[in-house]
Amino acid sequence: MHRSSHTTRLATVLLIALGAGPVTVVTVRGQPQAPAMERVTFDDAIARAIARNPTVAQAATAIARAEGLLQQARAVTRPSLDAVVSNVVLDSGRGFDSQIVQPRSQTTVSANVSVPILAASQWAAATHARDQIDLARLSTTNVRKEIAVAAAQAYLAIITEQRQVEVNMRARDTAQAHLDYAQRRLASGAGTRLNELRAAQEVASDEARLENARLAVRRAQEALAVLMAADSPVDAAGEPAFDLPTSPAMNDEPTWMAARPDVQLSAATERAAERVWRDSFKDYLPPVIASFDPQGLTPSGLFQPSRTWRLTFSLSQPIFDAGQRRGAARVREAAVESSRLTLTSLQIQARSEVRMAQESVRSTERALASVRLAAQQANEVLSITNTAFEAGATTNLEVIDAQRSARDAEASVAISEDAGRRARLELLTALGRFPR
Repeated sequence: MHRSSHTTRLATVLLIALGAGPVTVVTVRGQPQAPAMERVTFDDAIARAIARNPTVAQAATAIARAEGLLQQARAVTRPSLDAVVSNVVLDSGRGFDSQIVQPRSQTTVSANVSVPILAASQWAAATHARDQIDLARLSTTNVRKEIAVAAAQAYLAIITEQRQVEVNMRARDTAQAHLDYAQRRLASGAGTRLNELRAAQEVASDEARLENARLAVRRAQEALAVLMAADSPVDAAGEPAFDLPTSPAMNDEPTWMAARPDVQLSAATERAAERVWRDSFKDYLPPVIASFDPQGLTPSGLFQPSRTWRLTFSLSQPIFDAGQRRGAARVREAAVESSRLTLTSLQIQARSEVRMAQESVRSTERALASVRLAAQQANEVLSITNTAFEAGATTNLEVIDAQRSARDAEASVAISEDAGRRARLELLTALGRFPR
């Protein structure tokens, strides 16, 4: 139904409620109809959110950064080659007895090749940098999960708010039918102005609830569009199917614990910190470097041959560093203990999430059965009350009360259905099965 018809009906009801006389309704042509909104399935929404959301792309840049750091760390452990060309011009040549010792203009071409023979600390740094690549990848996977969960919740919010729109629309239509009946009775002299005003008030209230529900739908559609990086609001195409695993799979803690991206990231962080700590002894090993330096000189001097080379082996061993290396080892040990405690805390939280999600699924199923029965009974009460009112056995107060009860009962069904869907989503997420 178009917004103009809703506005017209609401204006009519308000005028009646204010005690106005006969009303002439003028319908104003509404605005041009907006283009059809894109509708996506649940799986498509999750896939597009993971693929297009800028937060995921930003997290993925950490992988490229870690790869660059690894390349820098490995470069220190590999041979290096430097070349130098220099030309020296003096005011005049140097010599004695017609022998030139230092020519006036002399060009030197030299090179340096350095090869680390023993570089334990640098080799360990390259391994640590490789661990950071794995951590960056796991962190990106964890961000993908968070974006997927957020997109799933926005998708479910659209479905729930659309259910609320349907509930409020049915309630508005029921209240409008009661208002029409009250107006006919008043016109025939059998009804009262009080009954008409009560019915009109209920219609106006239902119209306001309907508009609020429609706005909530639009908010959820915009939230899903933002997560999917879409340029316009996106609508849900249908309810998702959450296939829960069997009880043995849910009770297999080692399997589902290892499948959680956050646990994987925390465990990898602990392993990386422990590796850094274990490699602390390598700081005490002396680095050994071999260096080869060839040199060419033209023109050569009396005491300077035209071609020379030098091979050097150097070993450097710090004797006293004032406790710097011991302090670094203690910092690394503290990092290991911190990461270990973080992992333990996360595992405790994961077990609690799984237990709570399982109980939520069972509880929402029981609650949904109860509210559906209550909604069925409320609709039956409304039907009986309407029949009794038309027969003159009750007043319209009972009718309005029955209408409100039926509306609230159907709204509770929608809320309980949403709680059930979210509980199943939370269980799959806690078990590391979402996103697939």
